[in-house]
Amino acid sequence: MPEITLDNAQLGFIRLFEGLTGARVKDCVEAEEKIVFVVEPGQVPRAVGPRGNVIDRIKEMVKREIQVVEWSEDPGTFVRNLFFPFFPQSVEFTPKGPGRHATVTVDPAFKARAIGTKGKNLKIVRTVLLRHTDVVSVSVA
Repeated sequence: MPEITLDNAQLGFIRLFEGLTGARVKDCVEAEEKIVFVVEPGQVPRAVGPRGNVIDRIKEMVKREIQVVEWSEDPGTFVRNLFFPFFPQSVEFTPKGPGRHATVTVDPAFKARAIGTKGKNLKIVRTVLLRHTDVVSVSVA
């Protein structure tokens, strides 16, 4: 796994996020119109706030969608956490080149949203996974 580097914009987002939420951020990824914050285990409730009001405030400030994902050492759990809004049912890994491919089975009612328009959500998930795991590709079943 490559070493994670953050630019000044990402560091600024992390400072803002940690300052407003008190949650510890492990990583920040800007992708498409979204900012993904990977937080330490157990920090999601603190990051989101009661009824999501903290996240809503941050969304207004940065004018972007925000996703908060709980970090896990276990790649299967981490993939599930990335797909949490789409009710993941299972994650299977198969070898692919130097890494692995993850196939995530989600609730069929959420499959299209899990993939996103033109695969946008899959691209974002892949970007985050490449920074933290040996998962090199992702598909939704």
